[in-house]
Amino acid sequence: MSDVNKNIFSQTHQQATLALSIALLERPSVTPDDDGCQDILSERLTQAGFACEFMYYGDRQAKGEHAEVKNLWARRGTADPVICFAGHTDVVPTGAEKNWTYPPFTPTIADGYLWARGAADMKTGIAAFTVAAERFVQNHPEHNGSIAFLITSDEEGPSINGTVKVIETLEARQEKITYCLVGEPSSTDTLGDIIKNGRRGSLGAVLTVTGKQGHVAYPHLASNPIHAAMSALAELTAATWDNGNDYFPATSLQISNIKSGTGATNVIPETLAVVFNFRFSTETTEDELKAKTHAIFDKYFADSKAKYDIHWKLSGQPFLTPEGKLVSACQQAIKSVTGTDTTLSTSGGTSDGRFIAPTSAQVVELGVRNATIHQVDEKVEIDDLGKLAQIYEGILESLLLDE
Repeated sequence: MSDVNKNIFSQTHQQATLALSIALLERPSVTPDDDGCQDILSERLTQAGFACEFMYYGDRQAKGEHAEVKNLWARRGTADPVICFAGHTDVVPTGAEKNWTYPPFTPTIADGYLWARGAADMKTGIAAFTVAAERFVQNHPEHNGSIAFLITSDEEGPSINGTVKVIETLEARQEKITYCLVGEPSSTDTLGDIIKNGRRGSLGAVLTVTGKQGHVAYPHLASNPIHAAMSALAELTAATWDNGNDYFPATSLQISNIKSGTGATNVIPETLAVVFNFRFSTETTEDELKAKTHAIFDKYFADSKAKYDIHWKLSGQPFLTPEGKLVSACQQAIKSVTGTDTTLSTSGGTSDGRFIAPTSAQVVELGVRNATIHQVDEKVEIDDLGKLAQIYEGILESLLLDE
């Protein structure tokens, strides 16, 4: 293909991805409200030959984490391998809109950027998915395997009625994903410089220490839960849990919240609540972290009048997609479009990839730069949109045309 034709083809990707991005960004789809985004996608994908299915989970009358969530499962083809694009249409709240340079749900093109809530995380990624699939199907209508979309509106919230439920449904009917591309904003300095081929596990805990309320001048008549917990917490935060490995950094623990007291300065409180979280590697397990934590607290509370209890919540196990067919396809497509030699990483928080990886699917996260995600004035480089669609299309070509 000549350089002139390449530029025209790239511009086509650019214009289509930008237009669809704007259509999605105009929707104020704060978790768990999809606000019609998936309807836009379903209409486009149906025209491209996808069978689209909406899956609803949760309570239609409820609010908060139990509210009903809309999910889209779309598939073109019936054969393996199944290449799934996974993403979310929900966004985080905007914060004070007066602090935004441009209204957060009025997508604005300025200074080479597209500004809006969800521009980076991750509606432009979904738009690029869609354009890539449309272009690929147009050029290869009789392609091998299947292309699928798994889109939820419950990723930024509790994540209990979104991807995890769709995967349960697919597993129950023995519908398996072979390769999964999660469109989370993985890039750091330039598009495609980093892709995530794994994530650490996340284990949260709420520690409650119960003592006895009393007057600070008569401590022998009370039991201070703060004092009782201090030594245990000091050892907990100083502990080495593992040393990581070639793919993961060492497991870390962070205390994020401490709450106690009655508001009065002369009262020993009855309870102390401490929230902490492990981000753990494949070198340790959920059960090992729990056991070591309880051993520390048991040691310090054995002779204490105060008692402790820990409520645990596992948000996701660590997972890793080693170098292989999916990783290679991503690296080659990025190199072809941007000239970048990408770096593999398992850093950062969790994503919905944690629900898909346990099904034996290979999972990689690849998207735009993450410099402004969840911030005021979220934005993404306009020039990256068409390139990202081209990268995704290149991955489809590598995985479905070579089979």
